Amino acid sequence: MKKFLVICGCMITLLTFTLPSAMAQCAMCRGSVESSMGNGRNNVGVGLNTGIVYLFIMPYLLVAVIGYMWYRNSKKTQQERQFISTRVQQAFGRS
Repeated sequence: MKKFLVICGCMITLLTFTLPSAMAQCAMCRGSVESSMGNGRNNVGVGLNTGIVYLFIMPYLLVAVIGYMWYRNSKKTQQERQFISTRVQQAFGRS
């Protein structure tokens, strides 16, 4: 399961950075880029695209980290409950 989640995460990240539609811009940013390209500077557009993708990825990354921590914590709690249950059964002589 863990390997599957890692592969899915890598594929989503790869698709996000390689799809042309992922490099889309809002209307204000597009106007800024078009005016700067008219002046002969192209580096502004690249910087804006990178910033937009960076801002787009952060909330999803945050949710993924919180979800993983929640999963790990619940798994650990379940193991502790099972261990305690086994110990109680052994203490009362039940198998």
